[in-house]
Amino acid sequence: MKDMFKFFLLSAVMLLPLSASAQKSVDPEGYVTYSLPSTAIVMDVEAEQESFFAGPYARYAEKYLGIKVRQKDEVTYRLTGIGMVPYVEADLSRRYTVALKKGAPDLSFLKLSAAGLVAFADGGLSGDVSWRFPVEKSGDFAAKGVSSNLTSEATTLYRNERKESAYSRVAVQQNMVVEKTLEQKAAEAAGMIVDIRRQRLQIVTGDTDATYSGEAMDAAVRELTRLEQEYMSLFIGYSDFQTQKMSFEVIPSAERESQMYVAFRFSDTAGLLPADNLSGKPVVMEIVPQPVSQAAVASQGNAKVQTVKYMIPATCTVKVKYGADLLIQSRMPVYQLGVLSSMPVNSTL
Repeated sequence: MKDMFKFFLLSAVMLLPLSASAQKSVDPEGYVTYSLPSTAIVMDVEAEQESFFAGPYARYAEKYLGIKVRQKDEVTYRLTGIGMVPYVEADLSRRYTVALKKGAPDLSFLKLSAAGLVAFADGGLSGDVSWRFPVEKSGDFAAKGVSSNLTSEATTLYRNERKESAYSRVAVQQNMVVEKTLEQKAAEAAGMIVDIRRQRLQIVTGDTDATYSGEAMDAAVRELTRLEQEYMSLFIGYSDFQTQKMSFEVIPSAERESQMYVAFRFSDTAGLLPADNLSGKPVVMEIVPQPVSQAAVASQGNAKVQTVKYMIPATCTVKVKYGADLLIQSRMPVYQLGVLSSMPVNSTL
């Protein structure tokens, strides 16, 4: 344990020349400079994106199949997961120095350093922030259905035929190959669906000339079900799902009267958005610190004794709400909302 304490102290001392050269400022020599800890609340949020593609025969679903389906392509999102993790980092706005005496530093100060008083270079944050944005897609119904795109249509043409001293119009019927209308295709697909259902029922009930049993019956039923689903997708459409993951950070401030923060925003059509994007609805974080009683003074200490400042974190109830819905609630320590205290450097714990 003592070796770890020495490592923290050496880390703090080694950081001093680096920060001085970067910020063009020099901390006093012969002192250990440290920062009070601060808590950052990192939220890992996950949403599911549904890209729905309406079937080409959607407008005829109620007419031929008696069902109501979605008529337009659309992209929608819904929240599927949310988590909160508190991280401790150095508050560089509150820095203090402690003079080093001759000999080894007091171990009680080193214990406080291990609790987060020394400013660490990495800020206490770990893990990669994952950003995944949806890729635009389009519906593909080209491989569904086995019916022909063409049909035969009878049309009547007229030609002039001369009879003796006059011309008369004679009707001539001729068949032409034309493209089927969308409704004709829908009617044909609906007929296939009904026929597939009839064949499946006949196989299951045994009302067929062919004999099916065991694996053969199971395979036949599965194939008919697959065909039915393909034809049904031409009417009801289909959905493609993707996952959107983002991380958001909230740093509470003791100077604010209201401890309510817009953590991020969410839109049914755009998904997860940062807090400053007003196109989404706010997801609010409410932080309620637990009351801290005033410490009683047991005896008056020596005013000349050197002390170090440290923070006692406030235990807070953190709630995340989306409208009237409570998404998550947890208790966690938040340093900057706690109590600033001090202790003598040469005391022993």
